Amino acid sequence: MGRAPGREHSARRCGAGSLLVGAVLAGVALSAWGAVARAADPDQRFREATALARAGDTEGAVAIYRQLAVSGHESGSLYWNWAQAAQGRGALGEALWALMREREVEPGDTAAGREIERLRTVLNLDPAELSPSPLASVGRLVRRLHLALLAAILLAGSLGAHAFARFARPLRGPVAAAWTSLALGTVAALGVWLGSLTPPVAIVVRRDAQLLDAASPTASVLGTMREGEAVPVLDVSAEYLHVQDSSGARGWVLAEDVRRFDLLPAQTAGTAAR
Repeated sequence: MGRAPGREHSARRCGAGSLLVGAVLAGVALSAWGAVARAADPDQRFREATALARAGDTEGAVAIYRQLAVSGHESGSLYWNWAQAAQGRGALGEALWALMREREVEPGDTAAGREIERLRTVLNLDPAELSPSPLASVGRLVRRLHLALLAAILLAGSLGAHAFARFARPLRGPVAAAWTSLALGTVAALGVWLGSLTPPVAIVVRRDAQLLDAASPTASVLGTMREGEAVPVLDVSAEYLHVQDSSGARGWVLAEDVRRFDLLPAQTAGTAAR
């Protein structure tokens, strides 16, 4: 007895539907597995870098730490280990930069503060040479607390609360919330403005880095800068930065001779101390 055409078509549709559902579930499973693998990869890379540092390959370890930081996987442990690896190859300026980055990521880490002070003494730097601008701390606070985003949220909330208060005049809560949000948003915006007045800061990571009179490979040398010194960045021209050292002298320096705080180094190779 032959199979009814309607049942055959129904069976085919069920089979196709099952295949489609199976394909979707497989895709979801693969996506979830890929997400887990990507989440575990930074931890694996961090362990790999730590193993390289212990084996004496400090340059390879720093290269991995740099890649992790540039890809957004910053942490206090990463910068602490970066600093230890940099010290292992004699790059004390880079170690100081990494420790100061670590202090920004984890402000309450007293061990980083003690290590910064120790390196400052080893490099024979004055405390003022690590903070060239009085507003540098304001800039660090703005970045750490994300004050620009906070100011935008508070000011937008103030506008919303004021608008709501117009339709709820008998209620005092919206009015008070509107003025409180406006005051807090104004304070946060003032902090962002003060932070913007501070030029970017960089740490000299090259021993006897040359201060040049122009952004050119044929420029004359004005003098040398001290390793570990923090200098404000006044301008940028290709691979050169216009900076001012602790004595007040201004000139140009190769970008590879310093580490900026507002940018992460994107190079894949470590900077060796000369």
